[in-house]
Amino acid sequence: MAVAKRKIKPSAPSSIEDILAEYQKEQEKLLGLDQEAKQHWFDPVPRQFLAKDKAATTILFGGLTMAQDYLTEGALKGLGYRIRHMECPDNESLRYGKEFGNRGQCNPTYFTVGNLIKYLCYLRDVEGKSKEEIVGNYLFVSSGSCGPCRFGTYVTEYRKALRDAGFDGFRVLLFQQTDGLKQATGGESALKLDVSFFIGFLKAILLGDILNALAYRIRPYEVEEGATDAALERCKRLLYEALSERKRLVPALLRCRKELRAVRVDRTRVKPKVSIIGEFWAMTTEGDGNYQLQRFLESEGAEVEVQSMTAWILFLIWAARYDTLKRISLREADGGKHGLKGKKPHSRLRMLWLADRAVRVLFQTYAKSIGLRGYHLPDMEEIARAAHEHYNNQVRGGEGHMEVGKLILNVVKRKVNMTISVKPFGCMPSSGVSDGVQSLITERYPDAIFLPIETTGDGAINVYSRIQMMLFKAKQVAQREFEAALEQKKLTADGLQHKKYFSKFADPLRANRHVVACTAANGVYGLARFTAGIELRRNQQNVQRI
Repeated sequence: MAVAKRKIKPSAPSSIEDILAEYQKEQEKLLGLDQEAKQHWFDPVPRQFLAKDKAATTILFGGLTMAQDYLTEGALKGLGYRIRHMECPDNESLRYGKEFGNRGQCNPTYFTVGNLIKYLCYLRDVEGKSKEEIVGNYLFVSSGSCGPCRFGTYVTEYRKALRDAGFDGFRVLLFQQTDGLKQATGGESALKLDVSFFIGFLKAILLGDILNALAYRIRPYEVEEGATDAALERCKRLLYEALSERKRLVPALLRCRKELRAVRVDRTRVKPKVSIIGEFWAMTTEGDGNYQLQRFLESEGAEVEVQSMTAWILFLIWAARYDTLKRISLREADGGKHGLKGKKPHSRLRMLWLADRAVRVLFQTYAKSIGLRGYHLPDMEEIARAAHEHYNNQVRGGEGHMEVGKLILNVVKRKVNMTISVKPFGCMPSSGVSDGVQSLITERYPDAIFLPIETTGDGAINVYSRIQMMLFKAKQVAQREFEAALEQKKLTADGLQHKKYFSKFADPLRANRHVVACTAANGVYGLARFTAGIELRRNQQNVQRI
């Protein structure tokens, strides 16, 4: 007698999650998306820089201001590296970038990638070096990602463009803003990221910021065209020599002060002060990448206030301190990479406070030695407080909340007459701020003269015309500030040319107390206090004679 076979039913999944996971696997297999059978792409480009190659390898780098790139070269040369800074990217760099780069990249990518390709082509086509010699004896150091930005894909863009340009295998190393140098391969690295390295790099950054601040203070008021640039070139050479030979910087700074003091200026000229903020590279580059914005503003009769790299360093320190304070109560459940579990948060806070103070003290020491007076580094807590109602302080990427806070303080404190936010076309982090949040700020602060502009490599004429229209308004505001100062102190514009007054406007290193944005108006307020002191001393002398 045959025994009927019982059909055994498969056991049912224990939960809805199991059902969904099983269904997902079935669909992935049907669509050919089975991840277990996939080989993920790996970038095979060599990224080693070993100690044995140090003497024969030239490190290429760039991307900061021209002064900082030059001084950084001097500082790292003093540590024994063969190093060369790249020239400021120009429109020819843009052409190389678009020829060998991917489509749809942002403006800084094309300029910086193209600048490297242009230089390597020069080595090959002009200096006659072979591809093997270039790949073996040169490498490029670039910054890593800074948040929700295509900047994080730059290194891949570099390698793609290098391969298509005929330099396959050229080494590109990443220098992360917070994690130091990241290399994918092992071995003894020739780049020693020790205390000497970071101190030398920090000195170059601070000195570059100080020279830039002096340049933008003095150049708009120079009597002899080109005198400021000539003096600054001599100053940069003096500081380069001190850094490369690892000498004391203060004597070199004192010599620089003599060079700068020799520049003749006339600060009775009324000029609006314009602040440039926005996306990091677009606001700091000094070439075709932002249509030579700084020089154009000066040619149109403005005084430019640029943002410093030192402020970015202070922002990174502030952000680390802010995050630590927010996470300090989560230690038991905060075991991630950046978590505080098993760490000493209060020690970290003390170290961050010390780092902030050290940067500020070192900056002011150099600034006072060279003659940069009355220059105040930004208060990061103040910027955060000003911005937090409009932009969450915990949102990072690019400049974070700083762009919003800077505009508010520029208006409230009358720091400048006009603010320009510059960023690459399609830059999502900066566009969301300057075209979105800042629209609300300008409504709440109607006195703000604010202009957001985008860079694409072309379209300079359109950008220039927009700037000229807004700059006309800023010039009117600056003139009113100047006239109000004259009226309040009962002085005239012609009277300022008298030799007993004009000497105070002819000192290139003089810095008057801030009252309004216009430098000439602040000079009048300072002159009034100066003359009041003279009259008081004369009256005291007359009383003594009687």
